[in-house]
Amino acid sequence: MKIYWTKINRIIDETPEVKTYMLDCPDGFEWEEGSHTHMALKGFNAGDKPNRSLIRHMSISTLPHEGVIGITTRIREQCSEFKGILREMKVGDEVAIFKTHSNVPLKREDKNVYLLSSGVGLATFRPLVLDFFERADGVNQIHSLNIDSSKKFLFPDVFGAAPEQKFTSRFVVNRNKYYEELKNLAADGEGLFYVVGSDEFLRQNIDVLRRVGVRPEQIMLDKREGQLAEFLPVDATVMR
Repeated sequence: MKIYWTKINRIIDETPEVKTYMLDCPDGFEWEEGSHTHMALKGFNAGDKPNRSLIRHMSISTLPHEGVIGITTRIREQCSEFKGILREMKVGDEVAIFKTHSNVPLKREDKNVYLLSSGVGLATFRPLVLDFFERADGVNQIHSLNIDSSKKFLFPDVFGAAPEQKFTSRFVVNRNKYYEELKNLAADGEGLFYVVGSDEFLRQNIDVLRRVGVRPEQIMLDKREGQLAEFLPVDATVMR
């Protein structure tokens, strides 16, 4: 496993609780849309075993051509040791990144794509939308549905509606409204549904989608192959 040490290039305050840490791109580091990486702080590998409290699994919110690695995360006042340290870090400080992989690249199967997320989950989808704007072939259209009770919506420059580019976006502030809209979207029997959020959020979305006949192969989760069976059993049948 190769560990890349890199410096914080810039820190963007997206909202009062959400920051994006722009990291320099180390030589040889590669990624694609929908990628995540492991981000670690100094001291994580100082002992005989990795200090897992100093490591977090993070989505990359930028594309390679942007020239920086974007890590977008919510940091609340009461937070973990990792985020508490991260909150105090400055431009020029170093972090490590490793084990980079994409579970949710943009599929180009001439279908409608629906991006379903909660809060900062939009960070995973930002590169997919940008990739679609740059090359729309193989995708009919994209619709994003995000729930965020803070009303401080992320990336308005990307997730503003752009119907001329076959992209629409919707933000809602409560779960009842979110699931009402999801049921309407699920009427598309051939669409591809990408879901990003907590495990509970994933299961709730899958339940809604499966109950109206969406097949497991139409549901894309930001999970490694070995984890998918916990959410989408291979022999699953449509629930009624």
